[in-house]
Amino acid sequence: MSARLKLTLSYAGFLMIAGVLLMAIVGVFLLRHVPDGQFTGPGPFIPNRTDLLRAFTPPAAAALLFLLALGLIGGWFLAGRMLAPLTRLNAAARLAAEGSLSHRVDMAGPKDEFRDLADVFDTMLARLEAHVEEQRRFAANASHELRTPLAISQTMLEVARDDPDRDVEVLIDRLQDVNARAIALTDALLLLARADGGTFERRSVDLSLLAEEAVETLHPLADQRGVTLSIRGTTAVTSGSPTLLEQLIVNLVHNAIVHNLTADGWIDVHTESGPAGAVVIIENTGEVIPAGFLATLREPFQRGAARSRSTDAAPVGTGLGLAIAEGISRAHGGTLELESRRGGGLVVTVRLPSTPSE
Repeated sequence: MSARLKLTLSYAGFLMIAGVLLMAIVGVFLLRHVPDGQFTGPGPFIPNRTDLLRAFTPPAAAALLFLLALGLIGGWFLAGRMLAPLTRLNAAARLAAEGSLSHRVDMAGPKDEFRDLADVFDTMLARLEAHVEEQRRFAANASHELRTPLAISQTMLEVARDDPDRDVEVLIDRLQDVNARAIALTDALLLLARADGGTFERRSVDLSLLAEEAVETLHPLADQRGVTLSIRGTTAVTSGSPTLLEQLIVNLVHNAIVHNLTADGWIDVHTESGPAGAVVIIENTGEVIPAGFLATLREPFQRGAARSRSTDAAPVGTGLGLAIAEGISRAHGGTLELESRRGGGLVVTVRLPSTPSE
């Protein structure tokens, strides 16, 4: 049986029970005081208990039948009114199952349980639609980015095949560079998928130690580009994957190096721990970043104008550096904030839940 039919039968059943109980009360508390013998003597006719029961039973049966019909008809109508919001939710869920995520229930009326359920369902649909759109855009961009090095390799091989004076050593070097870029992009995509999936073991991690390791690793690249790299701060202990968190800091520091000034540039890495959690702040000089462009830096495959295409590290040139950093932050229950620095450059703040140090 449908929920509407069950509610209808329940309404009619309760109404019938109430009617029977009411008549039983009349019979028990009223008719019991009427004697059942024959009343003789002068005067008008005086009915006894049997006469009253004989007169009361047909109207009572008719009243019960009326209550039954009223319960069924009224119950069916009331159940339909009560279940109307669920019908709208069911229709929206069916459309969502068919792939239409833009539909919203948008239920009006008083703030009750059905309205709360509809609002939660609309919020879920909005987040799901945004997530699916993001994944679709990411897949399209990833396909395009992975196709580029393959197309370049194919073109180079075709040109070399038709060129009798080809230089094999030069061809091998170029193919190696293109292959290294394809591998770097694939590794970055796998790292981003791992961070989004949250499939990693958590342990206590001191972000200040990871920041020191990242700075030490990238010091040669900073010196090569004429960028001053410094680190300061206190311990900042959180819980998570040391490998992913180190990659997060490496990506941000590397991003700050390749997007810095060509002369007299500097990067300041600062770690601290406070009520808001463990914090890593990376501030760097660079070109002035417009506010409208700042919001797009988190998107995968968004590259700055001075994006390097070398292969010094995996994320370089893939357009996934900040996307990976944000994915790792989100997977660890934290946030990544971007702010344009006055005078040019960027300030990146990573906030992660703090863990008491041992």
